[in-house]
Amino acid sequence: MIVVAGEALVDLVPTPGGDLAPRLGGGPYNVAVAAGRLEAPVGFLSRVSADLFGDRLVERLHASGVRTDLVQRGPEPTTLAVVGLADDGSARYSFYVEGTADRLVADPGPLPDDVRAVSFGTLSLVLEPGASAYERVLRREADRGALTVLDPNIRAGLIDDPVAYRARYASWLPHVGLLKVSVEDARWLADLPADAPEGEVLEVVRGWHGPAAVVLTRGSGGLAVLTASGDVIHVPPTPVDVVDTIGAGDTVQGALLAWLHHHDALSTEAVRGLDDGRWRAALAHAGAAAAITCSRAGAEPPFRAELG
Repeated sequence: MIVVAGEALVDLVPTPGGDLAPRLGGGPYNVAVAAGRLEAPVGFLSRVSADLFGDRLVERLHASGVRTDLVQRGPEPTTLAVVGLADDGSARYSFYVEGTADRLVADPGPLPDDVRAVSFGTLSLVLEPGASAYERVLRREADRGALTVLDPNIRAGLIDDPVAYRARYASWLPHVGLLKVSVEDARWLADLPADAPEGEVLEVVRGWHGPAAVVLTRGSGGLAVLTASGDVIHVPPTPVDVVDTIGAGDTVQGALLAWLHHHDALSTEAVRGLDDGRWRAALAHAGAAAAITCSRAGAEPPFRAELG
């Protein structure tokens, strides 16, 4: 089984009429939904509010085939994210996180023996005290031999001390089997200018020792992977009319996990051993899934039947 660990929240997304519509989301939550809809065996680890939003979040997990055995419930409110959309559909976020449920998650202890992979990322590794609980799970599961997958999915406005966060991020890398990061986030993590060329970003990524492979999301440039052998493989984007990009990177993460499961490659050693052809197939699958998400308002990953 795959476990996705991290926050669940509600995005308030602009409508054509100028109102804000609630959409269920959160980076790890979207990853779990994407993997579940692509028929991978997946469970969600988080603390979810007992309010109405929390009920809807749990119901959608069930409807997407995601197990909730590891979901904790609490009386605290659900985190809210107000989304602003640029003309190209890209999103920026303002968060309301004080005293919310997901940041108060308790360490569940060792995960069940059948858990082969655990995915982490986004706000859950920033906001305490939950960040320390998730970090303990990451290190413990890596030591146990599970494939640990990380998407830092930077939300810079919530990181009070960038220097300390970058150091903490570097301390995770030896415990990470597969890293997925956007080019923009890689620039931020390396403290590079926002317009630093991709070649410079790639050289920084090469220095991040630990992961068996690093998948780079490149927006309209498609996807790339730095493999264990040091090769860089590029896959072009799937053409799509973009409504918004909310959840696109999360869908890539969930689709990669599902592809690895369906192709018996859900381990660090298997990821390390993927050849160029299999990486191209994995990235094409993830890109096609993300394109469908981009064609819809909010984070609505596709079901497996929609990918053909």
